[in-house]
Amino acid sequence: MRRRSVYEGRLLHVFEDAVRLPHGGEARREIVEHVGAVTVVATDDEDRVVLVRQWRHATGRALWELPAGTREPGEDPAATARRELTEETGYGAREWRQLGHGPVSPGYSSEEIWFFEARGLVAGESTPDVDELLDVGLFDAAQLTGMARAGEVDLKTLAGLALAGVALDHAGG
Repeated sequence: MRRRSVYEGRLLHVFEDAVRLPHGGEARREIVEHVGAVTVVATDDEDRVVLVRQWRHATGRALWELPAGTREPGEDPAATARRELTEETGYGAREWRQLGHGPVSPGYSSEEIWFFEARGLVAGESTPDVDELLDVGLFDAAQLTGMARAGEVDLKTLAGLALAGVALDHAGG
């Protein structure tokens, strides 16, 4: 296998690999190396879920998402989750539980995402990054269902809700 660096940025590194296939042929693969990320399913005492709305340049629109963020190199995913929840929403939490983790887009990326659940929210003050213009909201299951059907949330949010056992309303189509 041969590897050629194509681009190295702050968050990711892009490579072009020449790989040997099982039948003996050779192919090229474009690979994005990423340090990984976390996402947090944070619920209040009324079982409403905290979402943040932010502009996503790659999609050309704003989306509602679970609080999430990129790990610092070597950072424990649980520490990243706590940091991101507070930075993006101002909330802290008394109870934390890791829900699972896995690859995001294994066809071309090494990125893995860790999912956490946060309960017993404690209000505080958010400190978003300079490039993050965030709206924060609390949503119940019926609202989340409507947002999911309308394409207003991203897929990591749907995966996180499923892992946390948040029941979306499947009635009515």
